[in-house]
Amino acid sequence: MPPPFRATARAPSPRRALLVAAGGLLALALLALPFAGLLLSTPWRSLQLQPGDLGALRVSLFDTLLAMVVVALLGTPAAWLLARREFRGKWICELLVLLPLLTPPLAMGLLLSISYGPYGWLGRPLGHLGLELTNTPAAFVLAQVYSSAPYFVVAARAAFEGVPRELEQMSFSLGQSALRTFARITLPLSALGLAAALALAWVRALGEFGVVLIIAYYPQGIPVRMWVNLQDTGLHAVYPLLWLFFLIGLPLPLLGGMWSRRAGGQG
Repeated sequence: MPPPFRATARAPSPRRALLVAAGGLLALALLALPFAGLLLSTPWRSLQLQPGDLGALRVSLFDTLLAMVVVALLGTPAAWLLARREFRGKWICELLVLLPLLTPPLAMGLLLSISYGPYGWLGRPLGHLGLELTNTPAAFVLAQVYSSAPYFVVAARAAFEGVPRELEQMSFSLGQSALRTFARITLPLSALGLAAALALAWVRALGEFGVVLIIAYYPQGIPVRMWVNLQDTGLHAVYPLLWLFFLIGLPLPLLGGMWSRRAGGQG
């Protein structure tokens, strides 16, 4: 009787493996080129902030933090609902989350201006109540919420879906309420994914330019201020704010990614 057929994995030939490695290294090199160019091109000896740069830094920091509070408070229940509940019309909710992601930033800014501007169907009554949502700090936060909340909801939904339903069902069977189950089971087990979602939303909001340019040109945050410096002074005036953006914007998502990979490796 012939021996049973066994599927054996064929090791790639050295030449093919070399080609794959070369292609991967080339892709990584292309990704690194702009950042290497920034490092080499920055005029370190003459590097100095322009008038108004510190104000833009304060606006971006404090208003983005406020936007993240809004995103977390509103986006977390939405993400949990999409991850854990089935209901009629759920696809419409999913579409509403995806629409801002698929809309170009400038177009999104125009949509917000149409709705929340001084002559918009929402902006006019809100203006009568004293809430101006054009070229104000509130408008800046509004633009950042719209530009970052969909990213948070999509990532947070994935984090909630990664929590085993069996653990939640066990909690329910022990008489725990839905709120207590969420606080003691769902939230701790999804905390890493939620932190990554918030880090993604943070850097997305901090770097938003198109939406902010239309609805909240003032007060100027870092991206708009870099554009103004480029137009008024030249490329050399952009470097300080560009480095500041990297220093305050990238550590959170980068550390979150490293933390996530380490936790995944340990698991």
